[in-house]
Amino acid sequence: MSAAPAVVELAGVTRAYPGVTALAGVDLTVRGGELAAIVGPSGSGKSTMLNVIGTLDRPTAGRVTIDGHDVAGLTDRQLSALRAQSIGFVFQQFHLAEGVSALDNVADGLLYSGRGLKDRRRRAAAVLERVGLGERIHHRPAELSGGQKQRVAIARAVVGEPALLLADEPTGALDSTSGKAVMELLNELNAAGTTILVITHDQGIAESLPRQVVMLDGRVRHDSAADGRVRHDSAASTTPTEAPC
Repeated sequence: MSAAPAVVELAGVTRAYPGVTALAGVDLTVRGGELAAIVGPSGSGKSTMLNVIGTLDRPTAGRVTIDGHDVAGLTDRQLSALRAQSIGFVFQQFHLAEGVSALDNVADGLLYSGRGLKDRRRRAAAVLERVGLGERIHHRPAELSGGQKQRVAIARAVVGEPALLLADEPTGALDSTSGKAVMELLNELNAAGTTILVITHDQGIAESLPRQVVMLDGRVRHDSAADGRVRHDSAASTTPTEAPC
């Protein structure tokens, strides 16, 4: 069986700021259908990796290809279109509009799709049902628990069926029970075909996922794919460890 097409390709990627090299010659390939963790302590380069993969930041050197598009050849407008069509983002702090229902928060994920409001809401309702919030679609964020807010954020990120979902510390603001539920949801979405990268400092979360990419000092220090330790089953525990204060 041939390998799935690459959704993410980094080749010799460097990102330097005055006095700091955040990424130093990173090579990484993530193929369609993978579920992987980018793990490392604060300052390891994982957040910069997120920004580069998410096309929120351009590399200083090297090549970045996302969903078949060489980022270097795209204008800012084209990059915005690529993000809207191919990349879903989930953040630790949810970033939901407080005065808006769960339904319309998710429908907003389709604002740049060209679909009308009725169609956006129909698709949003279907995805909220999929993530277990079918009875909460008209609730506003203040009426939802932290775990439910994160489910809304995940629904918003995947409603447009992006090629890649980037989850940045998705359990960081949650208690252990809610965090476990969110990780189970990410595993379910991956089992249905979504390619997911989880950026985390939590070794327990990283070890629960099929592939671990360990960052340190701006470099990939270890990639479990390199030694064949990429699991293809869904039996792994998804219980996150408690995050350090």
